[in-house]
Parts: sequence; C-alpha cells; structure tokens
Amino acid sequence: QVQLVESGGGLVQAGGSLRLSCAASGRTFSYYTMGWFRQAPGKQRELIATIIWSGGSTYYPDSVKGRFTISRDNVKNTVYLQMNSLKPEDTAVYYCAARPGYVLGYYETEYEYWGQGTQVTVSS
Repeated sequence: QVQLVESGGGLVQAGGSLRLSCAASGRTFSYYTMGWFRQAPGKQRELIATIIWSGGSTYYPDSVKGRFTISRDNVKNTVYLQMNSLKPEDTAVYYCAARPGYVLGYYETEYEYWGQGTQVTVSS
C-alpha cells in the first residue's frame, strides 16, 4: 500500500504560480512512477505530468508543456508540481498518483494509488 497526500493548492490570479506537493508513505517510493492528473468540473480526469523513479524522464501534454514542471525527491518521498503562468483553464482538482514500475505512465488506468486531490483555482 502507498498513501498519497497532496498539498499546496489554492486560489491564484492568472499568470501566477503554485507549487503542489505530494507526500508518499508506505512501500518504497522509488519503485513507483508518479503522475499528476487534474479534473475540471464536467470534464474527464487528464494526465498533466509523469516522472519515472529516477527523475530522468518526464512527460507533459501540450496543454501544460513549458509551464509545468514535475520533480521528485526520493529521500523525502515527495513529488512536486511547479505550475507557472497559470491560466483560468488550469482550474481543477489536482491529484497525484503512483504507478508500480520503472516506465512513464500515460493512462489513468495504469495508476494503482491516488491521493485525495487538492483544488487549484485560477482567477482571471
């Protein structure tokens, strides 16, 4: 079992920045690929960033590429999402998730453990 707890969400103006954190406990954190997803009202949950165990490979969809950065600290058992140049369309509940194994995870169904989510609201 892996327990995930997100923090760092909140209200920010367009153009601002936020840094989300996801603290993991339980099994060996470095065994897992980590991902950040988001779900806006009335929309499906979507992947916005994923990172392999070493941090050596990441993936972002075009919607956030160049604005968001995922990173991880395997000593602190924490994964981060730095979000810059935020837009109102980034408003959503943001979730971190853990996928067993050593490759990137692109699909929601690949992830075994999920946090409870943290709300990010970007005002125009």
